[in-house]
Amino acid sequence: MTLGTATVPYELRFDAGRICLDLLATTHPGERLDSPPALCAWITGSGLVPPGTALTHTDASWAPRFHGLRDDVGKLVRAHLAGDARPHDLALARLNDLARPAPPAPRAVRDTDGTLVRALAGPPECAALLAAVARDALDLLTDPVARAALRQCAGDNCPIVYLDTSRGRRRRWCSSEVCGNRERVARHRRRAALARA
Repeated sequence: MTLGTATVPYELRFDAGRICLDLLATTHPGERLDSPPALCAWITGSGLVPPGTALTHTDASWAPRFHGLRDDVGKLVRAHLAGDARPHDLALARLNDLARPAPPAPRAVRDTDGTLVRALAGPPECAALLAAVARDALDLLTDPVARAALRQCAGDNCPIVYLDTSRGRRRRWCSSEVCGNRERVARHRRRAALARA
């Protein structure tokens, strides 16, 4: 199965602060990378490729490879957040292996108005895209400052992990508009119920 540039809108989020964390968010509230078009939309939306990059060579074999990377990153990130001392050596070995190939090679080209824009030297291969995400995860996991900013959303039943870059490092929710609003509405309802009682 092949396809062109992904233009189908999917409910994807790109607000976790890192590409590898945005990949983790693709499981909530359900699987978001369940088809080649959805994966292409995520690849483009995450900034792994410039807008308009043709992904005609993408096929059904790519999604399981991204799912595997997502699982390994998830194990390592959640182990850190939980203070889990288990080394998760297999997940780390797979992450290191996926980071080895060169990521997609960028180049500057002239746009129709003459300005320079980013393009890729050729069609991005799956291994190159996985390498870019794996390298982002390795950078995150080996940087003590970035690791210290990792947070789990405080929203009910929300598994989203994000990088807290807020002032004072007091961000509680993956998104103030999503989980933050839910929490404020729930708090209001509790207060209203108490007032009626």
